[in-house]
Amino acid sequence: MGQEIQQALVKLFWEWAGEGPETIEPLPQSGSYRKYYRLKGPHATAIGAYNEDVQENYAFISHSNFFKKKDLNVPEIFSFSVNGLTYLMEDLGNRVVLDHLVEIREKQGFNDEIRNLYRNILDELIRFQIVAGRDMDFSKCCPLPESCPQTYKFDLNYFKYDFLKFLKVPFDENFLELSFTELTNALMKAPDGFFLYRDFQARNIMLHQNKLYFIDYQAGRKGPVHYDVASLLFQAKADIPFEAREELIDYYIEQAGKVDPDSVKDFREHFYNFALVRVLQTLGAYGFRGLFERKAHFIESIPLALKNIKWLLEQKKVDSFSELKKCLTFIVEDPSINQQLFPPLNVQINSFSYKRGIPVDLSYNGGGFVFDCRALPNPGRLEKFRSLTGMDEEIIKYLEQYNEVGQFLNHIYHLVINSIKVYTGRRFTGLMISFGCTGGRHRSVYCAQKLAMMLESNKGIQIEIRHREQEKG
Repeated sequence: MGQEIQQALVKLFWEWAGEGPETIEPLPQSGSYRKYYRLKGPHATAIGAYNEDVQENYAFISHSNFFKKKDLNVPEIFSFSVNGLTYLMEDLGNRVVLDHLVEIREKQGFNDEIRNLYRNILDELIRFQIVAGRDMDFSKCCPLPESCPQTYKFDLNYFKYDFLKFLKVPFDENFLELSFTELTNALMKAPDGFFLYRDFQARNIMLHQNKLYFIDYQAGRKGPVHYDVASLLFQAKADIPFEAREELIDYYIEQAGKVDPDSVKDFREHFYNFALVRVLQTLGAYGFRGLFERKAHFIESIPLALKNIKWLLEQKKVDSFSELKKCLTFIVEDPSINQQLFPPLNVQINSFSYKRGIPVDLSYNGGGFVFDCRALPNPGRLEKFRSLTGMDEEIIKYLEQYNEVGQFLNHIYHLVINSIKVYTGRRFTGLMISFGCTGGRHRSVYCAQKLAMMLESNKGIQIEIRHREQEKG
């Protein structure tokens, strides 16, 4: 299938550029099943897209052309296939605004540069929602022309089935549905009639030639302005400080009010309900894409999304929805949820003999380290040590008299500890480390035991030691 997609994109590239691409580079997938490629020719470059949802493709192309006419920074559509499955668009590079924000924050904290960038983003959002939204043909939106109770029920059920039920959170089904209905009814009271982007967040904004460019608006439709503001300011991975969010909400109300006062009438009265439904929708996505499909980005975002939930609970923004409040309180307070969501990293340390091959990875992760101890001094060559193992004091003293043994383990420790930091940060569940030697009884056993001692003070890991050759009897 991949070859057929690339052939279709090459054909489009020839028709558009008058030359063939010299390289075709698949781009990483994120939260959708669309496939993207970067095609580069001698004089032209483009992003090629493939998506089996033809109606979604037509919506994206239609919205892009419309926004271009309104002088909004979106990718230009170069060409699309007759069957609607593939299209070419402008290459905006690889610089995602979220990555840019994270880099600044890691070095300088949440500073004025970040605040100003968010203000610029909100200014552009107003142009999408209100200025362009006035003239938009919503009949071309996909899958629905406007926001409706069904839209919000879909988001809420996503949360219920892919997060609550996945984690076996206790709740009364009928009462939870009542909470969902009450929340949906509250959402439908907000002023609408504007362009609702639906997934307006810093991951869908690019920095290209020092300008902001916007992507992934194909699910946009007619609706209220609040949802997009909540999507941006409550984006889990962005982790905007709560006081900064309040400042940015004030800024949005002021600027949008200048363009259309009706768009922000009683804004805060409605806004936190939209923040709540958006956070629940993202938890549903994190449950499916992260806990079920094991995609690291989504797993990493769960603690930050729960931080948003805790804040909404503390600010009494969920009090009107009693069963939902019970579920969310359980999620943030019950230790069993924390154990399910963030189990300790199981570090399995093996010793083995190369005569019997490298140990099988029982975690099925397919990763980890294998270290060859056969270059170290071998106590097994001495008759008095042959019946002993690397756990006996005589073997330990013998090996520790050699500097190269300590150097060997120190190098390994630094390699392993770096992986542990990354694995625990990305919520991986297993890391296998194996030490092999000739007989699997002396050097490999000693190294396995010693590394376990070096790692035992690290929090968030669980160490399991297995000496394979001793297990066989």
